[in-house]
Amino acid sequence: MATDLSWRPKAGDIPQQPGVYRFRDATSRVLYVGKARNLRQRLSNYFAPLATLHDRTRKMVQTAASVEWTVVANDFEALQLEYTWIKEFDPPFNVQYKDDKSYPYLAITLGDAVPRVFVTRNKGIPKARYFGPYSRAWAIRDTVDVLLKAFPMRSCSDATYKRAAQTGRPCLLGDIGKCAAPCVGRVTPEQHKSIAVDFASFMGGNDTGFVASITKKMRDAAAVQDYEAAARYRDQVQAMETALEKNVVVLDDGVDADLFGIAHDELAAAVQQFIVRGGRIRGVRGWVVDKELDLELPELVESVLQNAYDDEVPPRDVFVPALPDDTPELEKWLGERRGPGHRVELRVAKRGDKAALAQTVATNAVNALILYKSKRSADFVARSQALSDIQEALGMPEAPLRMECFDVSHLSGTNIVASMVVFEDGLPRKDQYRRFSIPESADDTESIYQVLTRRLAYLTPAAQEEADDPALDGRRRKFAYPPQLLIVDGGQPQVAAAQRALEEMGVSGIQLCGIAKRLEEIWLPDSDFPVILPRNSDALFLIQRIRDEAHRFAISYQRQKRRRDIQSVLGEIPGLGPSRVKELLKHFGSVARLKAADEAAVAEVRGIGPALASTIVERLRG
Repeated sequence: MATDLSWRPKAGDIPQQPGVYRFRDATSRVLYVGKARNLRQRLSNYFAPLATLHDRTRKMVQTAASVEWTVVANDFEALQLEYTWIKEFDPPFNVQYKDDKSYPYLAITLGDAVPRVFVTRNKGIPKARYFGPYSRAWAIRDTVDVLLKAFPMRSCSDATYKRAAQTGRPCLLGDIGKCAAPCVGRVTPEQHKSIAVDFASFMGGNDTGFVASITKKMRDAAAVQDYEAAARYRDQVQAMETALEKNVVVLDDGVDADLFGIAHDELAAAVQQFIVRGGRIRGVRGWVVDKELDLELPELVESVLQNAYDDEVPPRDVFVPALPDDTPELEKWLGERRGPGHRVELRVAKRGDKAALAQTVATNAVNALILYKSKRSADFVARSQALSDIQEALGMPEAPLRMECFDVSHLSGTNIVASMVVFEDGLPRKDQYRRFSIPESADDTESIYQVLTRRLAYLTPAAQEEADDPALDGRRRKFAYPPQLLIVDGGQPQVAAAQRALEEMGVSGIQLCGIAKRLEEIWLPDSDFPVILPRNSDALFLIQRIRDEAHRFAISYQRQKRRRDIQSVLGEIPGLGPSRVKELLKHFGSVARLKAADEAAVAEVRGIGPALASTIVERLRG
């Protein structure tokens, strides 16, 4: 099938040196930019037989009409050129970033004759020093308001400053001591700039040094009975300590680092960045990544870092969840962003305080991904578009307003259960979810057949006539509603088993499909090729969500069933009542841990002696 690509270059024409390549479509638009240590070896992966390619890679090469490459001297130059081209061409098959907001920064205009401090979302001010980004504008404004007591520098607008200089009267901040009032000559521009430099140094991490210095001045003033000066120093120390309390201490004072957490699935990834300066969290940033091509975590880390430090200066240490393959080149690139002669080290936090904070960042990333998916699911326009796209992709006569998805779960062939989840108008109907226990089955396809046969029994013509009986309860009547789309978790074998159940039960008018986990492809009955939905489409997102919900519901039922099974086994042991069974399960936390425990561990549970522990272990392992 690779010969279908008429534009494929000859392998001998592709150099074996490091370089950067670009795939273009028929209109010369750049589709994808990538780098390689060996161009021939990397590009040969794209020209393998089409059937063996990942669906997103296959879509990209089928959309492309040509590929071109540029040879460079080394891997570092390849990294630089790849970064430049991605910024220039914004290729649709490269990682797409979605920052749902512009983050506020604290800016100090040290390049001005009379510097100003203010909160802004504009990072284009010449010679300004920035701090952040911060997740909440009001939080940094509160911090600035407190710190102006310790560093009384100008925070007013240029218009207010000029008006005060013309009238000879300072604004309210000058009267209450939150500005040194350079506008009316209370301090010289040089003195005021010194205050601004101190403010920037404090925000940059030299906070404890300032506190110690001002505290010493306060004590010296008190020793010579200059109580007015001591009171001013005291107020400054209190202001700095109040500001420091707003930033949680997480690491040692001298630590400047950024920590990244990434949570991702087949379609998207959520990134969280914690900015630590002077051992304190000075800013938090988060954004969402759309994954068009399938990227492993190390490749995703590289792309995330290039985006994060596009216009930011990296710190000395950057902690990531996984190290990219070309870590030395990436460290060199980040070092150049930091400045001549500076180094940046990429690390994975494995122990201690840094590992604990990295886990917190990762948890935030997981929550951000869940929130992103929830917001996307709640969008009525997106749901409507998803249903329309599913209708078109599967060739249905109408949009699938009711969809049912089935999943089978088992534990090494035992405890076989299945789940049915229902989505109406793109939203879950949890009151109509159903669970199935399968006593015996040869494999997953047989399980799917059994479950669908039991479900479709309520949709046969005879069952539909019976469902019209008003004497039926509401639960059974709901179960008699036919779906427009029936989804099974799996590929061709599972779809064939479901189709067999439909035919044998004589049920028609229901579209059937399966979603294969590995490539996220949609399979239809009697089809040799899958339906490929765009990776960032709302249609695929909705089908994935239904599949994941069915999987979750099946797993939860299997765990509940296993717990009940072991409770019944334990309940047959003499001397082991319901309260002790509950204590056992609470102590070990799961059935698996209880089964793996030895007699000594079981005997540690309150109310369980050595003899009873021996009986429990023998019964569970027997």
